[in-house]
Amino acid sequence: MSNQNFMRLLNLLFKRETAAPILALSFASFVNVALVIARIVLTGNIMYGFLIWNTFLAWLPLIFSLMACEQYQTGRTRGWRFVSFVAAWLLFFPNAPYIFTDLIHLTNRFYAHFWVDMVLILMCAFTGLVIGFLSLYLMQDVVSRIWGRLASWVFIACATGLCSFGIFLGRFLRFNSWDPIVNPGRLYHEIGLWSSNQGYHSASLSFFLLFATFLFTTYVMLYALTHLAPAAHGPSRASQPA
Repeated sequence: MSNQNFMRLLNLLFKRETAAPILALSFASFVNVALVIARIVLTGNIMYGFLIWNTFLAWLPLIFSLMACEQYQTGRTRGWRFVSFVAAWLLFFPNAPYIFTDLIHLTNRFYAHFWVDMVLILMCAFTGLVIGFLSLYLMQDVVSRIWGRLASWVFIACATGLCSFGIFLGRFLRFNSWDPIVNPGRLYHEIGLWSSNQGYHSASLSFFLLFATFLFTTYVMLYALTHLAPAAHGPSRASQPA
């Protein structure tokens, strides 16, 4: 990446409208990475080093959503760049909440660092979830401006459903976000095998529906918190009569 593109990316990330949440998420990500590195150093085991990579992947949908918003703000919603950024966001969006499924690494056996590792994974997972939801919020705003508020919530329902299916493909069928582009034949073949296996299909369908419900309801709760109206302030004590 050239210095010019890097500075453009920094300007996108830390512009006035998004600077506060980006700084908070950057701080959280830094803390998480530092804790993972500390665990590796103290235990001599690199097992949870994958959390650093997964945290990096969780940032990609946010970057793509910011680029898509920039294209929208400049009036280029029908250009190939806008469409490409939206498609890239959709492909990489599942990486953000995917870290929750890394809890599976705790199920092998109970060991001395079990609770420490559980908290570490949950910290990374929650950070990734909020990063993903920030990108989703930005994309919802674009959809709302183009097609209206109701359409934006239909978009949220579809996006969380597709995200859940993407997480299923990553965790159970071991596909990456770029496989639909670089390896579409294998993806099509594996989905076909999955859909024909009735027993496996039913179990994974339950995961898909539950995780989609989890994503949608969690987003709704966080969305409501961001629209919390401040309480009305009464007169200060200095202005009250003696």
